[in-house]
Amino acid sequence: MRFMMTLTMDPATAPTGGPSPQMMEDMGKLIEEMAKAGVLLDTGGLQDITEGTRIELSGGKQTVIDGPFIEAKEVVGGYAIIQAKSKEEALEWASRFLATHGEEWDITSEIRQIQEPPA
Repeated sequence: MRFMMTLTMDPATAPTGGPSPQMMEDMGKLIEEMAKAGVLLDTGGLQDITEGTRIELSGGKQTVIDGPFIEAKEVVGGYAIIQAKSKEEALEWASRFLATHGEEWDITSEIRQIQEPPA
């Protein structure tokens, strides 16, 4: 089963200066472990919300809005797509991924199974 894990946070509570060198080292080690275990399919961090663009659809009309999105209370900061045997295994990997952030970050990971095309 494939799962997508997203990391969301309130941009107002993110540490200034971004991730610490220790966090990046810890995350790199975990990503390497996940790759060797054959679990990690893809991962990446996302650019700041000031670089984002939204496309909204309302009443059949599309509107393009460039960031920054000041009203955003939560933003997706990164993602990982993993291959796991169960939801429980996906939750274990997500928990370890969150732990690399330490106490300075207030983040949430949402884990959702990816719908597979019908056989």
